[in-house]
Amino acid sequence: MKRHATLLMSLCLVFSWAHAQDQPPEKRRPIGTCTAAPTGEGWVDLLDADHVNEWREPKENRDIFAVEDGVLSIPGNRPFGYVGYMKEEFGDFQLHIEFKVTERTNSGVIFRAGPEDPPFSGMEIQVYDDHGAEPSRTSSGSVFDVATPMFNMSLPRGEWNSFDITCKGDSLVVLMNGWKILDIDLSKMTMPIGKFDTPYAELPKKGFLFVQDHGHPVWYRNIFLKKLQD
Repeated sequence: MKRHATLLMSLCLVFSWAHAQDQPPEKRRPIGTCTAAPTGEGWVDLLDADHVNEWREPKENRDIFAVEDGVLSIPGNRPFGYVGYMKEEFGDFQLHIEFKVTERTNSGVIFRAGPEDPPFSGMEIQVYDDHGAEPSRTSSGSVFDVATPMFNMSLPRGEWNSFDITCKGDSLVVLMNGWKILDIDLSKMTMPIGKFDTPYAELPKKGFLFVQDHGHPVWYRNIFLKKLQD
């Protein structure tokens, strides 16, 4: 009797394993959730009444965005541009930022960057309409054209996503919707990678924070930053 029970259990396990293998790939992708905005000492809400007026398009001061009810919206009218928090530069920090995409959204969160050419003077974490796609050097959560995230954690269009970014010295760690997707030692990047001529190891360790306008609507909210001690 025991042998029959053991055989039956083994057959069940084999069937379950085979059934799992037959599931389409999208059924086996990790699924995250938008993490809550942080609280506590040191965190600053960059969209509150004391800080919201420091956001602007840095070069021409064009009216390419709006902030209403705590949401920074970019309608995506051409020509392309950037919206930056221009009050001060940040070096070592933790950043929580939430975003929502629509069809064909292509945007990004750029930091330690200069105002003249943000994506070439700093680092960009890609924001993209690519729920369900395989991760790549240009998928959501990538260091654009430089580093592929471990997972593509994008939620469907219309749902809020979160990045939790820690940038300290040469260390860059990114969580998307609660999952760690990047953990990079920038000091190793001593050669040009992708379309960027400047090695990431040589980029400035301090700069401004931007979000990208790339011609399609995107929304940002709960932009909280905490400076880290040197």
